[in-house]
Amino acid sequence: MLQAVANAFKLPDLRKKIVFTLMILVIYRLASHIPVPGVNAAALREVFGNNQLLGLLDMFSGGAMSNFSVMAMGVYPFITAQIVLQLLAPVIPPLDRLNKEGEAGRQKMNLYTHLLTIPMAFLNGLGQATILTQASSAAGPVLANFGFGGGNWLGTLATLVTLTAGTMFAIWLGQLIDDQGIGNGLSIIILGGILAGIPQRLGQLWVTSPWSLLVFAVVTVVTVVGIVLVHEGQRRVPVQYAKRVRGNRVFGGQSTHIPLQLNSAGMIPLIFAVSLIMLPGVVSSYFVGSNVKWVADAASWMTRAFSSEGWFYWLLYFVLVVGFTYFYTDVIFQQQNLPETLQKQGGFIPGIRPGTRTAEFLHGVVQRITLVGALFLGVIAILPFLVRPLVGAQSQMLLTSTGLLIVVGVILDTMKQLEAQLLMRHYEGFIRKMR
Repeated sequence: MLQAVANAFKLPDLRKKIVFTLMILVIYRLASHIPVPGVNAAALREVFGNNQLLGLLDMFSGGAMSNFSVMAMGVYPFITAQIVLQLLAPVIPPLDRLNKEGEAGRQKMNLYTHLLTIPMAFLNGLGQATILTQASSAAGPVLANFGFGGGNWLGTLATLVTLTAGTMFAIWLGQLIDDQGIGNGLSIIILGGILAGIPQRLGQLWVTSPWSLLVFAVVTVVTVVGIVLVHEGQRRVPVQYAKRVRGNRVFGGQSTHIPLQLNSAGMIPLIFAVSLIMLPGVVSSYFVGSNVKWVADAASWMTRAFSSEGWFYWLLYFVLVVGFTYFYTDVIFQQQNLPETLQKQGGFIPGIRPGTRTAEFLHGVVQRITLVGALFLGVIAILPFLVRPLVGAQSQMLLTSTGLLIVVGVILDTMKQLEAQLLMRHYEGFIRKMR
């Protein structure tokens, strides 16, 4: 990997792409430190120290939400819009047809995703600002001029428009990386935000306990190795293409394979699971101080049950991750429509009849290999709970499980693109020498 990076810097065009990508990341990180007007910094730090859901959102914003900057939502609304359209495509025929129309359909889906991002960002900004406004803090309110009462509507609208504009600016920076840089732009931006928080975590762990730092460093390395193995692991289903005769020429007849990934769902199940499991605790926390005794008691029980300190939270988290992995993998498999594609191209799996029998065979293979990926994701999700007895209940991971998946996945995909660029230029140089 290091050799590929060194070789890339020797080529002027690739070196320009890498430098351009780094410059975009610097611009994004600088914008992440521009706060929304009217933010109480002391109250914001106190609220983030007591709310896990905000910590998850902060990760997707690249650390910008902890400052409640203009980039507080990052590219999260765009990711949400993509997931929503993916889930709706199988049940809405026009969207399903767009997915099958090649490049033209992809461009239209991309346009719809951008259009859906705007209301998603507006609603997401409203939700985040409302949570921060309602959160209790000894230092006062986080946003003094937010709310729809008392003549604050103009300040509220300005805050929401600023947050939405910041999200669209972050998406534009990601697209610049796609066009002129290297790697997937949105993923690179999220990666930069996650890596930017590592020095602070290292310092906190070192101050808390050097032993904790050593243990978590070892756990992180072992986890990264496991993520790489599962990320790259695949079941190769052999495919044979029938021979076709056109005039005096014979086409087809070659053999290939379908690479079915062990974990084709990526980090999406973790996002679904952690968002769902944190919601009851966040909602119940607002009713703990209710004047109605049974409401206050029920809210207190919910808050304790869905706290990350108890075993019930982690058990439910594991079950949800496994369940969502199967659900999202099935959605992706149905959208790919591999059996129909094989039949149209004249391909077949040896020993399996084309059509319904092929669909049943592939679905069975996907279900079996997904078990490995789902259990692995479940273990990664509850890893902080598993290592807690070694280093104490108050210690934190160097990176969250979702953060590790993002970092490893983005680095692997970026290196594959870089190696593909190097290979393409190697062949170009070989062709020029032949001439």
